[in-house]
Amino acid sequence: MTTNVAVLDCGSNSTRLLIVSGEGDTLAREMRITRLSAGVDSSGNLSAEALERSYRVLELYRGMMDAHGVERGLLVATSAVRDAANGDEFLARATLITGVEARLLRGDEEAAFSYAGATRGLSPDPRPTLIVDIGGGSTELAVRIDGVVRAYSMQLGCVRVTERALGPGVVTAATATAASAMIDEQLDRAFDAVPALASLVGAVRLVGLAGTVATLAQLDAGLTHYDRNAVHHLRLSRADVRRWRGRLGELTPTQRLALPGMIAGREDVLVAGLYILDAVMGRFGAVELLTSEDDILDGVAASLI
Repeated sequence: MTTNVAVLDCGSNSTRLLIVSGEGDTLAREMRITRLSAGVDSSGNLSAEALERSYRVLELYRGMMDAHGVERGLLVATSAVRDAANGDEFLARATLITGVEARLLRGDEEAAFSYAGATRGLSPDPRPTLIVDIGGGSTELAVRIDGVVRAYSMQLGCVRVTERALGPGVVTAATATAASAMIDEQLDRAFDAVPALASLVGAVRLVGLAGTVATLAQLDAGLTHYDRNAVHHLRLSRADVRRWRGRLGELTPTQRLALPGMIAGREDVLVAGLYILDAVMGRFGAVELLTSEDDILDGVAASLI
């Protein structure tokens, strides 16, 4: 008899849950904004407030897991916990609350799981498929070349770039320049670390995932409520990315939140995510992006079943 399995993803900006049956059918998929990484870049620690927000959501998710009869699962933690001196404290408490193993992923492991999740069910394409996973604290690049997944985790994320360079409000020429410089430096490091990335320029299928891309897709579609089918495998051009980056950059977070499709909790950091996305598209010569609602959760779930 197969049993239901749960995957919990404690990211820098959101905490998410996926419950699947033993056959791989999705039973529940949830997301809450918890901003676990708030202040980590400057303090080096997960704040008491961020920890409490995350613990409350994990308790909620444990209840959902009980309702679905989940006895087995895995909790994965990423950039915020990697960067925090008190990350072990979070992992220990998360294990107690959820009753499943809590595992801190390396950047390359995070990228590999994201690649596995995002590429499942994609139609064949003669070009290599590169995934870009823009999180709150890090951005992962992953591609399969000659049968091997090459991955790199950049110290870039919508929260990190917002806190360190762009700021949460109206974008100025100075903050835009600072953010672009920060992003370009990390992209240079990625190309130095994984020389094979250079072979993809102008010849890659780019697949984008995580909150920045999902919110962009909702905004572009003008959706007032989340519709997975409407934003999964949507095609967006680089011109779309730049148009929304410019439009949102001229607004305050409160004004952004009033737009159809904006997700509460992303209004202050989305613009930074779009700066990252635009820079990645520019660096790889990609004029189009394919969105994916399948991501690290699905990759981890597949490994468990």
